[in-house]
Formats: sequence, C-alpha cells, structure tokens
Amino acid sequence: MRRAAAVRPAGARTAPTRRTAPVRRTALGLLAAALLAGCGTGTPGAAPEASATPATTAPSGGTAAPDPSRSPAGRTPEGTLLVADFGADTVTFVDPGPDGSGRGGAPIASVKAGTAPYGLVVGEDGRAWVATAEGVAVVDTRQRTRLALIPYATESGPVTTGEYRGGGMGIAMAPDGGHVYVGVNVPGRDGAVEVIDTATREVTGTARVGMRPFDVDVSPDGREVYATDHDSFDVTAVDADTLATRRMEVAPYGTEGGLGSWLKPHYAVVRPSDGALLLPFEGERLAVLDPRTGRVAIERMTANTHQHGAALTSDGTLLVVGTGPIGPDDEDPSLTVRAPDGTERIVPLDGPHEDVAVSKDGRTAYVTGGFTRDGHWNGITVVDLDDEKSEPVRLAAGNRPLGISVL
Repeated sequence: MRRAAAVRPAGARTAPTRRTAPVRRTALGLLAAALLAGCGTGTPGAAPEASATPATTAPSGGTAAPDPSRSPAGRTPEGTLLVADFGADTVTFVDPGPDGSGRGGAPIASVKAGTAPYGLVVGEDGRAWVATAEGVAVVDTRQRTRLALIPYATESGPVTTGEYRGGGMGIAMAPDGGHVYVGVNVPGRDGAVEVIDTATREVTGTARVGMRPFDVDVSPDGREVYATDHDSFDVTAVDADTLATRRMEVAPYGTEGGLGSWLKPHYAVVRPSDGALLLPFEGERLAVLDPRTGRVAIERMTANTHQHGAALTSDGTLLVVGTGPIGPDDEDPSLTVRAPDGTERIVPLDGPHEDVAVSKDGRTAYVTGGFTRDGHWNGITVVDLDDEKSEPVRLAAGNRPLGISVL
C-alpha cells in the first residue's frame, strides 16, 4: 500500500524509532560486506567515428518500443527527456507527455552510446556527453545520432557491465561549455577525472581522485571540479586550470566498515548562492561541505531511507532520491522535496530509483527507475512539484535508466 505524501519540518521524525549510528553502521556493514565482492571491470573504446550512428530500436525485455512518429520531421522537441540505459548500450529519448506530466508519454527513439551508460550531461549546442564503460559518447540530441566515442586515457580494466564496472560514472560540463569532466572508476583503486575538450573531442588532462567517482560537479565560476568519491568517503576538488587536487573527507557516520559500508557519499549538488556542496545521507543527514575550508556542517533530514541522486531547482529547492531501505527500520523509496528553509515533503515512490532531473520551469521532477542494484524498473516516475496532492505518474522509458537530462 502506498503511503500518503507528508510535509514535515526537518527536525521531525515518524515511527519507527531511528537506531543510533554505531548500531546501524555495524549491522549494515556486515550486510553490505556480504553483498560486496567488490552501494553494491574496461579497456579504452574505439576512436571517434567518421560517420554518425543512426537511431536504433530499443532493447526488448520489458521496455517500451520507441515511437518515432511522436517527433515531427525526425527532430527532437524541446522538453524531451534523455536517459542513459545502464541495462543496454543506448540512450533513450522520451516524450514526457502533455505539459511534461508523464501522462500519455512514451519513448521516441534509442541511440547507440556504448557499454553500460551511466551519467550524462547536455550542452547548449544540444550535444550530449554520455559516460559509458568504454568511453564518452557524443550524441547529437537534435538529430538523434552518435557522433563519436572518445576513449579514456585511464586504464580501467576490461569493458564489462554491472554495478562495479570500470569506466565513466559521474560527468559534468564547464559553465562555458568548453570542457567536459568525467569521473573514471578503476575497480579496486583510486579513480580519475578526465578533461575533454568539447571542440576537439580529445582528452586533454587527467587528475587522480578517490575511489568510484559516482558524481562530478563544477563550481559556479568554473574554477573547480568536484568528484564525489563513493568508496573513499570523500570529495576531491580539482583545479580546472592546473589539475591540482585536494581531498576532503565527507563521512557523517564515520568510515567504519570501509568498502563494506553503505554509509558513503553518492551524489552532490553545488549551491549557487555560496558554492557549498550538498550531500544527502540516508534521509537523515545532509552534509554541507564548504570546499574552501573542507569543513562539513550537518543538517537534519527526515526521509530515513538510503539516498542516491540529487538535483536543485532554480529557487533552491533540493530534490533527493531515496532508493529504499538498507535496514529493518528504514522507510521505503521516496523523493525528498526540501525547501531552502529545511522544510521537507516526502513523496513515496513505487520501487527503487536512482537519479532525478527537473523541468525547465522547475515544476516537475523526473526520477529514473534504473537503480544500480537489484529491483530496478524500466521507466521514469514523474512528480508534480507544485501540486502536493497529485499522485506520481509512472512512464515507461529506456532499459534500466540511470542518468537523466531534460532537453
């Protein structure tokens, strides 16, 4: 049975009673260690292609077949959603329905990207940069074709799929569009942030960061790049000019349990007003990192669920994806809608989800159902951010979609 959405001040909690952090770390560390063989590996891909790769039919196995007739004259309408199909080698374009509501929406087309696409970012020129296991794919979103596959400079092992695969994870673009920054996972070792010149489509620099760079963000002025290093409990700041690095621990529950711990940083957003990084943990704690000093302040959260993807609306509202319980007293999957004053609305979701994007007008959230662990589904949940009484809409889209962007 679905729980009704609730509005709660950041200091409020509901039953069941939350356990203390030490008990939670110990029990969950043992559980995660059992699941981890490595939240629980790719050689460089081919050189850039001389010709574009046309749109392809979406993979079968529960995914909705794309309907090209939804896009007049073969061009992609504004407001279309683009998702990275972690369960396939594609990205999928999705019509979000009238007014972006999700009702009546459906996939338009799928385009070959590369093995196990993870994160993606779209520039002002309409080109998407997609982090795959074998390289960064460049996709023309207006014509829906792949233009290139840029191999990584970092050796990350054989190209594979799955949660712990090597290759690209988080990805971000400089404010001026001149460079793309991609976090490259090297299984079992520190990863890297690679710098790609968007004009030449070449890797122009590499900076060593922490383990499994789940997310990559850029400061508002473009001077620093931030890698959220999941398995090393830290954020690495990279100077965009010199590629000098500094590591800042972000571990509000401590680092007990090491690789077997669930209580690690996953995704971050940069607050434009002061450049602080906001990193949600377990629907209980919001770590606010000042990258200038490395100091972390903790604010209360109320969803009490394992959390992954995050996004900010233009008015400063923080959206955080809750993937579901990792312990017996945790709550189910949800989307936290956190106002700048700390007031939170918790929107229940049906099943685990991974990442979230916001419509251009800031009124709608799109939450991907891919999830890096088991329990994913092939679609997007659409949440009306203005109407608190509306029920989320489930929209078929892609194959285990993770990263998402609104075109």
